[in-house]
Amino acid sequence: MRTIALEEHMLPADLADKVFSGNFMSEKKPPAFILRALDDLGEGRLKVMDAAGIDMQVLSATTPGSQEVSAADAVPLARQLNDRAAQAVRAYPKRFQALASLPTPDPPAAANEAQRAVQELGFCGVIINGHTQGRFLDAPEFDPLLAAIEKLGVPIYLHPTYPPPSVADVYFSGLEPLAGLMLSMAGWGWHAETGLHVLRMVMGGVFDRHPGLQVVVGHMGENLPFSLMRADFAMSRARPGLPSVAETVREHVHVTTCGYTTVPPLQCALSVMGVDRVLFSVDYPYGDSNDATTFLAQAPISPADREKIAHGNAERLFKL
Repeated sequence: MRTIALEEHMLPADLADKVFSGNFMSEKKPPAFILRALDDLGEGRLKVMDAAGIDMQVLSATTPGSQEVSAADAVPLARQLNDRAAQAVRAYPKRFQALASLPTPDPPAAANEAQRAVQELGFCGVIINGHTQGRFLDAPEFDPLLAAIEKLGVPIYLHPTYPPPSVADVYFSGLEPLAGLMLSMAGWGWHAETGLHVLRMVMGGVFDRHPGLQVVVGHMGENLPFSLMRADFAMSRARPGLPSVAETVREHVHVTTCGYTTVPPLQCALSVMGVDRVLFSVDYPYGDSNDATTFLAQAPISPADREKIAHGNAERLFKL
């Protein structure tokens, strides 16, 4: 069975300080062993993939990518990140594809970089790491960027990012520092905020203005499958004459298994979203590739559904 992993991260070592610049972001820099794995786009990474039975990784720069620096710095940083990912794809075209990092602090430049990455570098999609310095994708300044991505016909992988300092201070302070940091990230905050981001896009009319736009979120749907019908009940009345919240999410959003290796969340995602909108991911190097593929192999689903999740849905959505 061919297996394609969609949320697999990279970061060239010489660009790490640029991505994690400034006092607030420098505290979020991953530990050295993660940085080494992020930097490896060759034999070491391929050995991990082979041991786990992963045929292809779709590479993306680790969060926050080029989104937490100034607009002037974001443009060259995104270009560097994309050029380095493209080198890996050229070196191992059967093993790697890539999502484009975008300099969203400068939305017009981000649209240009999306076009360059897809049309010139051959990337299969783009990645946007949550909010851009407190601004979500329903903000008017991002509408031309979304129109450009829609025209390119590629999906957006909407990935979590770190909360703004003001949010972190209210929600995640007052705890032991490591506990507060983990709560703000993979422990809860990342997933709640990304689900919120999708619902803001729905309520802000993003998908009504861009009916061809497709979005992928990780982590079994970033809490959306479990809470979608509650959101639908509470908010659809604010969209008179338009598709309901649940209809809109099911038409425009796909979810990946990224970072989740237990059955109940998978069953929830399949029940709410349908198997055609569930795709495989590991979250390398933060997640364990062997754990992820073992879970997929042993999950209580039909062989046909396993094939869709492992590779079929990714091949169709990302044109792999």
